[in-house]
Amino acid sequence: MVKVYGPMMSMDASGTLAKAATFSKWKGRNYVRQRVIPANPKSGPQTGMRSMLKFLSQKWASLGAGPKATWVIRAASMVVSPFNAFCSYNQSRWRQFKAPTDSDPATELGVVPAAPTTTPTGGVHQISLSIADGAQAPDFGWLIYASTVTGFVPGYDNLIAVVPYTATPTVYVHAPLVADDYYYRIGGVMKTGLKGTLEVQRTAAAT
Repeated sequence: MVKVYGPMMSMDASGTLAKAATFSKWKGRNYVRQRVIPANPKSGPQTGMRSMLKFLSQKWASLGAGPKATWVIRAASMVVSPFNAFCSYNQSRWRQFKAPTDSDPATELGVVPAAPTTTPTGGVHQISLSIADGAQAPDFGWLIYASTVTGFVPGYDNLIAVVPYTATPTVYVHAPLVADDYYYRIGGVMKTGLKGTLEVQRTAAAT
C-alpha cells in the first residue's frame, strides 16, 4: 500500500484508474493499490458449505425462543452472537458430514425420516424437483445432493441446496444449468440433527 498526497492533482481521490490502480482512504490517509478482482471459487466443498450457510441463515429467523436460548452459552464462550454460534457449530458439523440442529447441542434423537419420492422435470437451463414426503417426514429440511456423474456418492462436497421443510411436496428449482444429464439423491433432516434415509438416484436432463 502506497501513501499519496494530493492524488490526481487534488486533495482527495477514490475509485479505480484505467483498471490498474485503486485510490482510497484508510484512517484518514489517502493511499493507492493495485486493482484486484476478488476470486469467487465454486469448488464442490465451497458450494456445499455455502448451501448449508444459506439454509442456516434462513432458519435462524424462524427459530422459536426456546431453541435460540440454547445457543447463548456457546455464544458467550466464543464472544459472538447466538446466531454466529448457531452457524459456526452447524457448519463444523457439516464438515464432518453431520446434519444441522436447531438446538445446542445436537442430540440426533427421534424417528429417522424416510426417503422421499422425488419427481425431477427437466427444462431450459434448469431442473425442477418435486419432493414428496416418505412415510416419516423430516421437520427441519431436505438435503439435496447432485452430480453429472451417475452412481455418485453423496457427501458434503456435492450438496447443492438445503431446502427448509414446509409441506409435501417441496419444490426446488436447480438453476442455472448447462445442458446435461443431472443425477440427484435427497434425504431429510430432523431438528435434532438426525439424518434421514437417502432416496435412490433420480435423474433428468437440462436443455
